[in-house]
Amino acid sequence: MPDMSASASLAMTHLVSFAKEVDEDKVTPGVLGFIVFAAMALAVWALMKSMSRHMHRVDFTQVPDPKAEQPEQSPADADANAADAEPSSQGAKKQG
Repeated sequence: MPDMSASASLAMTHLVSFAKEVDEDKVTPGVLGFIVFAAMALAVWALMKSMSRHMHRVDFTQVPDPKAEQPEQSPADADANAADAEPSSQGAKKQG
């Protein structure tokens, strides 16, 4: 069985050399970036919880409209009925 300590030390050697190659002038978000991200995530969670609570309070049942029981003629239907009645009366006037 291979010696694990030798492979572990070899891996650490490569990691240490890789760490030296990282640019020190590189900008990273750091702790402040994590804190801002965490605060935004917490705010979104709180808003979603509040919205869920408000949506559960809304009553979606609809009361039937008493006016809806009696069908009324819409203006388009009234115009269509008047247009159907007019040609017969106009035709009688033209012939007479």
